[in-house]
Amino acid sequence: MSKRTLMTSSSSNTTSQKTGPSTMSGKTFSALGNLVKLLPTGTVFLFQFLIPVVTNNGHCTTLNKYLTGALLVVCAFNCAFSSFTDSYTGSDGERHYGIVTAKGLWPSPASESVDLSLYKLRFGDFVHAFFSLVVFAVLGLFDTNTVHCFYPEFESSEKLLMQVVPPIIGVVAGSVFVIFPNNRHGIGYPTSSDSNETSQKSET
Repeated sequence: MSKRTLMTSSSSNTTSQKTGPSTMSGKTFSALGNLVKLLPTGTVFLFQFLIPVVTNNGHCTTLNKYLTGALLVVCAFNCAFSSFTDSYTGSDGERHYGIVTAKGLWPSPASESVDLSLYKLRFGDFVHAFFSLVVFAVLGLFDTNTVHCFYPEFESSEKLLMQVVPPIIGVVAGSVFVIFPNNRHGIGYPTSSDSNETSQKSET
């Protein structure tokens, strides 16, 4: 075997050793990235923007831990709450947001041309709220800054769990969202058109 072949083999082994852990970590964050699609974009952006600040990039003091806990609670609440909101284009041509109730959407300004009873509360809204909460819990608690702040030993001792849980939650949540499709355009979610009105009319 030539000297060049030995050098090539050695370098490839070194490369594979270096990329092994990073590849596993990449798969974990890729799975987390897919989960983000199930959450309100505004809340996810707020969390990802503030988490390095409130955790001091993972180097937490007692104050940082309290701030991080508060951020997690606020964002988790918003993920669940957003499932009970919707929007419509009113008779004034503007987009209006409201909270879904058993009778329809509230409040209801400029709604003369829109039947707000079509936006009434459904069982699927509770399903979406629950799984949005679960998905955000995985995203928030497995975030690198959160891990380093609250349980730094967890990253090394439970590495397999961190790699397995996000894909499993992603598959389960994705399957549930297929069974109970989310036709709402609530607070924090991107709005495309009033296609939700059409889909809700077809359900009634």
